[in-house]
Amino acid sequence: MKNSKYEIDMCNGSIMPKLISFSIPLMLSGILQLMFNAVDIVVVGRFSGSRSLAAVGSTTALINIFTNLFIGVSLGANVLSARFYASGKAKEMSETVHTSIMFALISGVVMAFVGLVFSRFALELMGTPADVIDQSALYMRIYFIGMPFFMLYNYGAAILRSVGDTKRPLLFLIISGITNAVLNLILVIRFRLDVAGVAIATIIAQMISCILVLRCLYKSESSYQLRFSRLTIKWKYLKQIFQVGIPAGLQSTVINFSNAMLQSSVNSFGSVAMAGYTAANNIFGFLYAAANSVTQACMSFTSQNYGVGKLKRMDKVLVNCMILTVGVSFSLGFGAWFFGSGLLRIYTSEADVIACGLEILAFTTVPYFLCGIMDLFPGALRGMGYSAVPMILSVIGTVGMRIIWIYLVFPAHRSLDFLFISYPASWTVTIVLQAVCFFFVRKKVRRTVLAGQYTA
Repeated sequence: MKNSKYEIDMCNGSIMPKLISFSIPLMLSGILQLMFNAVDIVVVGRFSGSRSLAAVGSTTALINIFTNLFIGVSLGANVLSARFYASGKAKEMSETVHTSIMFALISGVVMAFVGLVFSRFALELMGTPADVIDQSALYMRIYFIGMPFFMLYNYGAAILRSVGDTKRPLLFLIISGITNAVLNLILVIRFRLDVAGVAIATIIAQMISCILVLRCLYKSESSYQLRFSRLTIKWKYLKQIFQVGIPAGLQSTVINFSNAMLQSSVNSFGSVAMAGYTAANNIFGFLYAAANSVTQACMSFTSQNYGVGKLKRMDKVLVNCMILTVGVSFSLGFGAWFFGSGLLRIYTSEADVIACGLEILAFTTVPYFLCGIMDLFPGALRGMGYSAVPMILSVIGTVGMRIIWIYLVFPAHRSLDFLFISYPASWTVTIVLQAVCFFFVRKKVRRTVLAGQYTA
């Protein structure tokens, strides 16, 4: 089904060109969203020094822990919306949209409160050094004030992506990203606001992207049209959203918790290593955005085809996504490693910080295609409505492996390079677990369809 030039017919025609058409704007959107934080890091690193750079960077894992549960729930909204849209259920689609946006608003307000109250306590638990903790806490508290805007944008964009519209969310992020960059320069260089300036710039940019995506939904003439007077929580649909979204959010939250533990290990090397990790982790984030765009495409395409019972096309979607994610992730990962020194100089000119960053990039970039493959299987499973088991397997394979590494292996071999070998090792273990899970779930889905028990 396709009602406008922005939408993609995921259920008919050739797959790879449509996957690329869907993924590229989504990839650019993810990269641009990362640039909010990247611009923050570059500006404070260049104009406020390595201490401010470490202060901003040390908050990344914590912010992800606080937000990713609710962001994960937006994946449930995406899956349910895609299914209803493909099967032509306009009433159900509309009620899913209004439930999703209402939940986004509530969760955004809750997250703002949590961030304001618990930021410093969480930073202390992570062992954030005394010379940066005040700035880190200030950055987090200001950043979390913008959580309602952040949540509303992400849920609104998830609804648009469920119908194949990845272009308009990209346009909105371009507008807000330019705003963010300009405000960063003004507030940090002109007004000397340091980390507070970059946090203020970020929430203003998030507010702009939020307004634009809500306006887009409001002006739509399709079944996903938004009317603020109809905002409500329909528990029937929220339950279905939670069935897919909460396991996805928990998976992301727990994985980021393992990253926070890894951040604590990096913190033990001091502020120079923290700054190097901040810069390298930001580059690493761009690789994630590229791979995740293919995972999102896999989930949306699978969900729509599941909604109309096209199982063979679902299999073709997964194969095409695997080809695409390996090509994209390996190319970008190799490029990030090969040009690592130059890329790190964007963030800092300090030689010892760059050296630490290069150590980390050596073990996290070239093998990144493994992470892309690892995420595809859960993406396909969520598209079919199965989210709990892939979450458990991801926690066992990724988090379990890293915990063992951090607490049992790393203490005997304390170095940054040995610490980050845990990344490709955990990806490989998780791929095996997820592939076995997919095989059995796919057989169950096929039996259900053949038995006539399936309903779109």
